[in-house]
Amino acid sequence: MNARFAITLAASFFIATGAFAAPNWQQVDAAFGRSGAAQAGGVHRYSFPRSDLNVTLDGVRIRPALALGSWVAFQPHGSQAMVMGDLVLLHEEVNPVLSRLLRSGLTITALHNHLLRSAPGTMYMHIHGHGDPAQMAAAIRGALELTRTPLGQTGTAATEPMPLNSAGVDRVLGATGKVNGGVLQYSIPRQETIKDSGMEVPASMGLGTVINLQPTTAGRAVATGDFVLTASEVTPVLHALRESGIDVTALHNHLGQEEPRLFFMHFWGNGDAMGLARGLKRALDSTNVAVAARTGD
Repeated sequence: MNARFAITLAASFFIATGAFAAPNWQQVDAAFGRSGAAQAGGVHRYSFPRSDLNVTLDGVRIRPALALGSWVAFQPHGSQAMVMGDLVLLHEEVNPVLSRLLRSGLTITALHNHLLRSAPGTMYMHIHGHGDPAQMAAAIRGALELTRTPLGQTGTAATEPMPLNSAGVDRVLGATGKVNGGVLQYSIPRQETIKDSGMEVPASMGLGTVINLQPTTAGRAVATGDFVLTASEVTPVLHALRESGIDVTALHNHLGQEEPRLFFMHFWGNGDAMGLARGLKRALDSTNVAVAARTGD
């Protein structure tokens, strides 16, 4: 057995058995200047809401929790980690951030819009990498410093009343939402196991269908998010959304070597909140997601 093979074999054994120390999350927190949130599957997630932006669409000022939340998530593998994330950027921020990330060895897996007709326009940059989590965090922090993204420690958000029938929306969607920053949010995982480069990737790494509703006037809301789809689900979901009067705003991939192959479909709706929920549920019914059966409106 040659020395290089022996080292590789030993490293594989230690990673498989967990003999390497876990990542030092305090170092990652220090690099970002804020604490991460522990998620399912051992994932640590860091949020960077673009509270500096004043983005409007259809006369509605978009809250950061609706569609302006940059985030980065780390999935540990021994002392190393895989990182995935989605950075919300103004048009003029895109290429400086992209160049900084590339120089740091990170991969850009997607660059696209989520919204149409918004002012100012925003782009969404998906990133991916493997390595030392603190070093990757420092690199991402350096890229974010090229933007106006607020980077200080975030405080606890004040509890706001939710003037939507959230219990009714829960019943229609067959899922339980949470209120965050004045927005009713849902994250709905797929049923099957998803792998990237042979490693299982939990939904908490950004692979769950996201539905967000922000109330506007009495009983009405705007809705946005993205459906996580296999190829065979794309056309049925397109039909379900358009037949419900919900706009499709983007269709693309986020990853490079995932199994099964996934597509991400973004949407925008503006209308009666329960009507939007029913339309979104029709789309969900065309996908292999973990939601309960519809129990009523």
